[in-house]
Amino acid sequence: MRKLIVLLMLLPTLAFSQTKHNVDKIIAKIDNYYILKSEVETLVARAAAEGQKLDKCQAFESMVVQKLLVAKAEIDSVIVEDDQISGQLDARMQEMIRLYGSEKNIVQQFSKSIETLKSELKNQVKEQLTADKMRSTITEKVNVTPLEVRQFFNKIPSDSLPIIPTEVTLQQIVKFAKVNKNQKEELITKLNELKNRIEKGEDFASLAKEYSEDQGSKIQGGDLGWSKRGQMVPEFEAAAMSLDSNRLSNIIESDYGYHLIQTLEKRGQEYHARHILLRPDYSRLDLTESKSFLDSLKKQIEIDSIKFERAVKLYSEDKMTSESGGVILSDETGSNLLPLDVSMEPNLYFTVDPMKVGAVSSPMNYRSPDGKTGMRIVKVKTRKEAHKASLKDDYEKLKSFALNMKQNEIIEKWFKEALSEVFISVDPEYQSCRIFEQ
Repeated sequence: MRKLIVLLMLLPTLAFSQTKHNVDKIIAKIDNYYILKSEVETLVARAAAEGQKLDKCQAFESMVVQKLLVAKAEIDSVIVEDDQISGQLDARMQEMIRLYGSEKNIVQQFSKSIETLKSELKNQVKEQLTADKMRSTITEKVNVTPLEVRQFFNKIPSDSLPIIPTEVTLQQIVKFAKVNKNQKEELITKLNELKNRIEKGEDFASLAKEYSEDQGSKIQGGDLGWSKRGQMVPEFEAAAMSLDSNRLSNIIESDYGYHLIQTLEKRGQEYHARHILLRPDYSRLDLTESKSFLDSLKKQIEIDSIKFERAVKLYSEDKMTSESGGVILSDETGSNLLPLDVSMEPNLYFTVDPMKVGAVSSPMNYRSPDGKTGMRIVKVKTRKEAHKASLKDDYEKLKSFALNMKQNEIIEKWFKEALSEVFISVDPEYQSCRIFEQ
């Protein structure tokens, strides 16, 4: 059986397919789980779009292994908690909002309601998290020693050493677009209308499900559960703690948008609240002020009137990076070394690619993970050019490769043993892939 690295590279980022199929086809059944031909085709197409070579048998194999992991997790009572699924689902939806600009754009792109898309995505998220947890359970005791890393490296022929792509460490200063007076009044007016409807007897939860733009809570009718002091943003907490039970707040503004809050219960330093959140349509915001400010700041940095790190602390509005000197971390690895390749956001890649260490970019468009629109300037702090892997310079990466290979060997062994415990049938079209052979 082929190595299962494909599974690790591709399956965690599966999203909605935009491909329309008149007739789909079940090509495999693993216990109670199915694989559709369209799913394999989508995986192959997405790999190609990301510059990876993946044939249909490799894609099919990856999906079979995932379904088998999920089926065995059910047998072995390996369970993913609902709050973990909800958190990941919310993160995926926010990423889609970031990519498409707004919920309205998403609905138009997929011709489905947000609730339908969330329901479809929830199944994917649950399956992926379950497969990940099952895989972690199987490989949790697997480790590699420095000697094993060295042995792994020495076995690689010199002409087959992996090429480590150019990597950069980037810092950013972000200025978000401001909501203008008219847009602010529109949101406040809409929330006040909802407040009036609730005061006249309409159900808060039903209106939250229909109108709230907080993807994490709207499905629960806006219910945020119990919160401790310091857990929510100050504006929200102050309003929630000041309300008597079941009373509605005035409209509250925070970094997340505009809230209508109802406190259900309080006990000591804790409160149980729900809310309806409306966000500005970030695609309509004027970026002129943000661009002008960053243009001016870039000039001050270039003439050394202010250090970039100092400017980050004083002016950057991105909370995720402002406390670390503006350093951007990889979403996947958490590393401050970012591969300078097609995996990088296109706008950022084409801006940074020609830049030298110490250079600061012109202001460029930016959309935060939670969907806010703004501008940013970026500085190249370090740049490590593409090179053949070496034990001295790339030990951590080689350690990761060696660990990955060792884990894959354990998974392959587990896969062969697990085949006898589940029912598997494969369509004749895909039996030629021979994934079950020793």
